[in-house]
Amino acid sequence: MRIDLHAHSNASDGTDTPAELVAAAVGAGLDVVALTDHDTVAGHTEAADAVHALPAGTRLTLVPGAELSCVAGDISMHLLAYLFDPAEPAFAAERELVRTDRFRRGRAIVERCRELGADISWEQVQRIAGEGSVGRPHIASALVEAGVVASVSDAFTADWLANGGRADVRKHETDPVTAVRLVRAAGGVPVFAHPGAVKRGRTVSDQVVADLAAAGLAALEVDHIDHDEPTRAHLRGLAAELGLLTTGSSDYHGSRKTVRLGEHTTDPQVYEALVDQATGAKPIGG
Repeated sequence: MRIDLHAHSNASDGTDTPAELVAAAVGAGLDVVALTDHDTVAGHTEAADAVHALPAGTRLTLVPGAELSCVAGDISMHLLAYLFDPAEPAFAAERELVRTDRFRRGRAIVERCRELGADISWEQVQRIAGEGSVGRPHIASALVEAGVVASVSDAFTADWLANGGRADVRKHETDPVTAVRLVRAAGGVPVFAHPGAVKRGRTVSDQVVADLAAAGLAALEVDHIDHDEPTRAHLRGLAAELGLLTTGSSDYHGSRKTVRLGEHTTDPQVYEALVDQATGAKPIGG
């Protein structure tokens, strides 16, 4: 089985529609794909409908999920949440709070970019985002269109959009321990996304990971494009010490990033163990 537990659609900052993501997963030879848009479940219904509409004999399982924006002290981090009840009130309210603040933050970042000499506009960013929730990758695409930077990744530097960069603006982010507890209370399974991705900015200490494990964290996302081999080895050792599972995922964003669906995958036994922990929702199809 080929299992990719981290992918985005244009419901957040990917470029594929949820239906296109399902088709891409089939084309990549995946058996399981998780839709984990940032702080939203807006793409779940379309993705589920696409799975149900697959031709007879085509096997693909969809794992509904989300990627949550969190902050530990002053360090931003992301938490993957799988198979939670999207209607559970407390968790739904927190996702809405984060999503609403993305709008305010996006406009503020655009204004900072303009003050720094970038000829971009809020209307341009909204056009790029389409129906999706505006995020920094959409602003990065606007910077590329304006010729300010050569690529989306080049926009995520201290000069522009990186955490703490000249144009960065903080948004509402959930305390990660609170986020883990909200996910569990909604019947979901929480996994720490790319915990060692130092190229994105500062990362949290092992003690923070231990605190999350004590609160109910299920796993660490270890095999990820932003982790080198020494980082992966450290995270595997930490996971073993804390009794956590380890996953692998592409963090696919369509054409916005170069990573391919299925570039990193999760062991089938780990996937089954994660599904066994979920009580809020079930995988779809397969």
